[in-house]
Amino acid sequence: MMLSVRARITTLVEWLFAFAQRYPFAIALFGFVSGVLSFVMVDRNQEFAQLIAIMMLVSWLWLASEGLLKQGIFHWFGFKLPPALISFATQMVHQESLFFVIPFFFITTAWNSAQMAFTGLLMVAALVSIIDPIYYRWLAQRRWLYFTFHGVTLFAVLLTALPIIFQIPTPQSYLWALLISIILTLPNVARSMQMAWWKRIFAVILLATAAGLFGLLMRPFVPPATLWLTEVAITDEMNTEERVPVRVFKTVSAEQLRQGIYAYTAIHAPRGLNETIYHVWTHNGKVIDKVALHISGAREEGYRSWSRKENFPENSVGRWNIRVVTEANQLIGILRFRVITAPGIEQPSKEPTTEPMAAPEAETSTENSTKTGTESSAEAIMETSAEPVTAPASEPSE
Repeated sequence: MMLSVRARITTLVEWLFAFAQRYPFAIALFGFVSGVLSFVMVDRNQEFAQLIAIMMLVSWLWLASEGLLKQGIFHWFGFKLPPALISFATQMVHQESLFFVIPFFFITTAWNSAQMAFTGLLMVAALVSIIDPIYYRWLAQRRWLYFTFHGVTLFAVLLTALPIIFQIPTPQSYLWALLISIILTLPNVARSMQMAWWKRIFAVILLATAAGLFGLLMRPFVPPATLWLTEVAITDEMNTEERVPVRVFKTVSAEQLRQGIYAYTAIHAPRGLNETIYHVWTHNGKVIDKVALHISGAREEGYRSWSRKENFPENSVGRWNIRVVTEANQLIGILRFRVITAPGIEQPSKEPTTEPMAAPEAETSTENSTKTGTESSAEAIMETSAEPVTAPASEPSE
């Protein structure tokens, strides 16, 4: 019986190895398709998205316990895994993981910000993972670079999977992803060092500290993988019953500004995830106000929120941005508008700007108001609202 099981497992492993060698892009294609499906299913069927994310984590658990796995297979089935097979399996996990996370980061990246560097790095890494001459002859031969590649890939997977599976808020999931990727990567780095054991311990401690500090410093440049804007608008009036802007502006006159304006954002978040986000109002690059909003990923349609500003600096003409950021200052997106002196330049639109993936409002929320002071010493009255809405039966889904 044991021989029969051993023979079947050996045959299956050999078949998988031969198939992957014959069709080298199949694994990358599987990873990309699973990533797209997970991204879509976060909106429609989060349980399926969670299942795929769990599969990604299980594959990394396999890599982390590679030594124990080899010993177990030898003990129970009497044969050793060929080194070539282990190397190929590692490459397969890298391919699956990178093509799994890229759809998430591609959508959530603010491409006119420094976030494009991190997402671009993931795309380059994905390309390297499917080109065997580069992966084996260049990357794998440089062990420090290979383990950096390994750690960054794991870090990206955890950033995506932890909020989906465990509903961990973005600031906490970032810290967990950073900690886990450092812990699982550094032992391999230590084994590759050709030096005395005590020097290796010192080097690992130094590298862990440097990697942790670097990860914390780079946090504003890493997109939040599971949060993205679906609709944005600048308006002077909100329909409080339907929770939508009445008019949409890209240019606002100084006279309109004195009457108060709203910054409206619809933000997607996985179901069960509770986040605090901020609207950071800036004028010509200078921060004027920062307003906290609570969002909750309750329904698959998404979550809508807005902040209202009435008092502005005396000279408000120029470029205004509202940066939508997490508690840890990770950029979700930016609203832009311009204040001009002459009124009536622009005819307002009736519809908010729709981002690549549309999602309407959520089911539960909070409402509050707060006062803050501006840097020009004028009092700014900020009204914040993040209210639920249940769409009427006649309203089409977004």
